[in-house]
Amino acid sequence: MSAEAALVALRARCLTAATAESLTGGLVGAALTAVAGSSDVYRGGVVCYATDLKATLAGVPADVLDAHGPVAPETAAALAHGVARACGAEVGLATTGVAGPSPQDGHPVGEVYVAVALPGREPEVRRLHLTGDREAIRAASVDAVIDLLLALVQPLPEAHPEG
Repeated sequence: MSAEAALVALRARCLTAATAESLTGGLVGAALTAVAGSSDVYRGGVVCYATDLKATLAGVPADVLDAHGPVAPETAAALAHGVARACGAEVGLATTGVAGPSPQDGHPVGEVYVAVALPGREPEVRRLHLTGDREAIRAASVDAVIDLLLALVQPLPEAHPEG
């Protein structure tokens, strides 16, 4: 799925988006802003590589970080929700995980969580078990969060009456 298709789907639903990125380091925002016309949908984002920035910039509650750490589904959900609020967007996208080359705090290389927060519902989180080198894991994480966004916001086909 492509960033362009995700932006078209957001636009069709009159939604704006923001990104909170850890292991992807801004690659999700870069993918979205590489599409001409993205400025009417993409509000901005934060790169919160350091754990403390997940709280201060993206609004992840300290108790979530204390209980679950930076690489967890709860943290991904809080990142997505928090960045939407921080950036004044309806939709938040988040990535957190371990790109390598070494495991981090007991989490293996390739353990990644992506999340999308939509208005009026709990954030949707996907756990990924990715393989490959650091670059491949980061690229697959970008694709996964954009695919999740598209799956959640893609307009349904219009119903056509029979006859």
